[in-house]
Amino acid sequence: MAICVTDVPRPDKELVAKYQGTEVATVHEAQGRKGLLADYMRPIYKPAKIAGPAVTCEVAPGDNWMIHVAVEQCQPGDVLVVKPTSPSVDGFFGDLLATSLKARGVVGLIIEGGVRDTATLTEMNFPVWSKTVFSQGCVKETIANVNVPVTCAGAVICPGDMIVADEDGVVVVKRDEAEAVWTKVEQRVANEESKRERFENGELGLDVYNMRERLAAKGLVYIKYDEQ
Repeated sequence: MAICVTDVPRPDKELVAKYQGTEVATVHEAQGRKGLLADYMRPIYKPAKIAGPAVTCEVAPGDNWMIHVAVEQCQPGDVLVVKPTSPSVDGFFGDLLATSLKARGVVGLIIEGGVRDTATLTEMNFPVWSKTVFSQGCVKETIANVNVPVTCAGAVICPGDMIVADEDGVVVVKRDEAEAVWTKVEQRVANEESKRERFENGELGLDVYNMRERLAAKGLVYIKYDEQ
């Protein structure tokens, strides 16, 4: 038996809007260096940047049937997250499925598998982060689950969690933590702007980050060249 969960709760639209344009690295650091998907999850074209609630979908290896089931559950602003039930790099996704997702207002796809028709996807401006690009097609024979927790590229993703993706990778923020994490994101951005100004004025990281005493405590000693 497989299930498709409907009417999944999502973060408030106002909160989702705040995450638009946010950098993955900033979110990752702000929430305690967690939630980052594996480094092999790369965008098929650049520039690419999205943020939105996750709709999760399992697929059998070499079988994209359940993606069609998941499309029906997608709402405007969603990000579809697809996870094969066993490792597979077949081309699960192409321009026809992208057309269907765009018609429902989906902003992008995260898939730990292969995609194809990348030239057309690029022309369509439909962003995809995938493990690989591969022309191998799929069948439609095996059912799996939609809108259940999945482990995608090493990160646990539940339906309704916030997905943020850009050219540096993909990060997930738990739905019930999204508000608190956003506050930390704002604080981190403000802090980085302050430091950027100091660097532009010629200050060194040694002083901006108060590193000198810690380095001395670790045993770093400065000596002149002719005193070696």
